[in-house]
Amino acid sequence: MTATAVLQSTSPASRQGAGWTTEALVALFQLPFSDLLFRAQQVHRQHHEANAVQRSTLLSIKTGGCSEDCAYCSQSAHHQAKVEAESLLSLDAVIAAATAARDKGATRFCMGAAWRGPKKKDLAQVTAMVRGVKQLGLETCVTLGILQDGQAEELQQAGLDYYNHNIDTAPEYYGEVITTHSLADRYATLDKVRRAGIKVCCGGIIGMGESRSERAALIAQLANMDPPPESVPINHLVAVRGTPLAEVPPLDPFEFVRTIACARIAMPQSMVRLSAGRDQMSDEMQALCFLAGANSIFYGEKLLTTANAEVGRDEALFARLGLRAI
Repeated sequence: MTATAVLQSTSPASRQGAGWTTEALVALFQLPFSDLLFRAQQVHRQHHEANAVQRSTLLSIKTGGCSEDCAYCSQSAHHQAKVEAESLLSLDAVIAAATAARDKGATRFCMGAAWRGPKKKDLAQVTAMVRGVKQLGLETCVTLGILQDGQAEELQQAGLDYYNHNIDTAPEYYGEVITTHSLADRYATLDKVRRAGIKVCCGGIIGMGESRSERAALIAQLANMDPPPESVPINHLVAVRGTPLAEVPPLDPFEFVRTIACARIAMPQSMVRLSAGRDQMSDEMQALCFLAGANSIFYGEKLLTTANAEVGRDEALFARLGLRAI
């Protein structure tokens, strides 16, 4: 597909989930940088308020000791990242954290647990957390790993808004990153979430050594879900010492921005979330990500076990760019 054909096929009138191929996404990636961002900004403005960015907070409610071998993850028991395993936080601790996040301006509160999947007793405690956070007026999201039959329904009954379960990378690269569960396992959980009536939060991690074609394949997989995820976190790899990806060469910042733009164009109605890795991004790079269509950030000094951009820095950046928090 030529650049002209790509521009025509991704006009602002494009519909969500229009049957994207990896080839079409590769051609989109290859557009001149200004053309790609111009197209992404057009699509973004048709479906979202131009200068509005949601602030979300992510709390690790159960840290470390995970049985899975995800190569990027500091919490895997297979790696040597020196993250100590901790038990599930108390309800009071979670509500206190959610209250503090709300008071600092977050409108979305996400809870993550380092499990392969939740046990029955664990899920009962998590549903209590969901109910408590909802009572604070916050949008709720959890990421708990692989769900068993009936568990999505329990979360839905507790009032959960979103379930996060990333597919992480392209199908052809998946085995280079994870071996303890398959991409099919992830899709099975996403199907349970969708059938239970919970919104899907699903994205990936960029900069794990994958090729541009594989980045395009990741975006194509997401865009061709039926329907596409309502929430699409795009994470920049945080290379943590002690994990297999600790020495991966850093990604060109413009390539990351291109990925944000392609996600926006391919999934015009989704929230595209600028997620992990912001602590290592310049203000200028983040500004380009917002221009490319990102309309959510994680807000707060910590993102599970890794550092996040400081609140004061975010406040200053929003003021400099004229962004409104939603």
